[in-house]
Amino acid sequence: MTDTRMARALLAIALALVSVLVASGATVAQPDVRFDRPSAQGAFGEDVIFSTTFTSDVPPARVELLTRLPDDQSDRVTIAAVEPTPDGWRATVAQGGHIVPNTTWSYRFRVVTDTGDVVGPAAVHRVSDSRFAWEMLEGDGVNVWTYEGDDGFARRALEIAERALASASELLGVTDSEPVDFFVYTDTREFRQAMGPATRENVGGQAHPAIRTLFALIEPRQIRSDWVEEVITHELAHIVFHDAVDNPVQYPPRWLNEGVAVYLASGYPDGSRAQVEGAARGGTIIPLEGLGGQFPTRPGRQSLAYAASIDAVDHLIATHGEGGLVELIRSFGAGEGLDGAFRQVTGEDFASFDADWLASHGIDEPDPYGPQAGEPGAVPAAWQGSDDSSAE
Repeated sequence: MTDTRMARALLAIALALVSVLVASGATVAQPDVRFDRPSAQGAFGEDVIFSTTFTSDVPPARVELLTRLPDDQSDRVTIAAVEPTPDGWRATVAQGGHIVPNTTWSYRFRVVTDTGDVVGPAAVHRVSDSRFAWEMLEGDGVNVWTYEGDDGFARRALEIAERALASASELLGVTDSEPVDFFVYTDTREFRQAMGPATRENVGGQAHPAIRTLFALIEPRQIRSDWVEEVITHELAHIVFHDAVDNPVQYPPRWLNEGVAVYLASGYPDGSRAQVEGAARGGTIIPLEGLGGQFPTRPGRQSLAYAASIDAVDHLIATHGEGGLVELIRSFGAGEGLDGAFRQVTGEDFASFDADWLASHGIDEPDPYGPQAGEPGAVPAAWQGSDDSSAE
């Protein structure tokens, strides 16, 4: 019997068993598990300890912690440590490592036994940066949190954030989203501690769409500078971009995300244009295919990656209009993959757009570096001529 026919036979048996159980009214007894309300403790810089106590008429085979961030589509599952208590059991999970401030989990525990599983009540825990006495200024779609500076400092930050959020939302067609928390740090060391050890030295802001939070390093004396408006607008654009493209199929390439953020924050800066033109003349430009994930870490190559990103967005707008850019982003939001989204706008796949963009700078598509796909090997004799589709 072929694998396909075997699978069909097993499925038929399973369905028959279900039919018998339904027809006879038979049910499987669920374990009698009773939870106390779960709890979580831990601020920024500390382990977060999730715990619950419960009773059960049968011993637990295991206990799981189910957590979700606001942007998650499904639960994250962590096995809990379980110990007996005089009245039942206690389950505990310690979440360690660097956790960004304002990370907010919804969480619950699940007890799994040999006769079934039961999910306990849900709760929420927010990791706060308790090193500072934060004050919140609530705005239209943005809440600004500060611990230093006068009222004018917070209001100026809020004005910029509200304007940036409205502009990006209007362009990308985002009309309904949850408020964004915007935390302003005024000390370099404190900011980098909050962002984590991998934060690069030239980073002045970070967006975390999964927790709808923006962080920026702004000293009170800098609040009137053009740089502040640019960094706030850039990082908020990432959150709105995420709202516009979020889908379970494929996330857009990073160059598009960064290119749109630069476009909204500063247009196409002359310095970026000169950098791309110089790289094109010198043969060091990075094709868009190489900018889909993480950008280079070397400063020169990293800045070139950003410059190439806005140049590619500028090329898209020049050839298909700003409406074409918006249509591309909305195609991702509708669940189109990379090639499908570009065909919607350009009529061609992404590789063709990449080649066209390179050609606009007088560059032929370069030969790829690194390992290349080899020729397929011989088909094993046992595989030749087999066709499960004919075995009915």
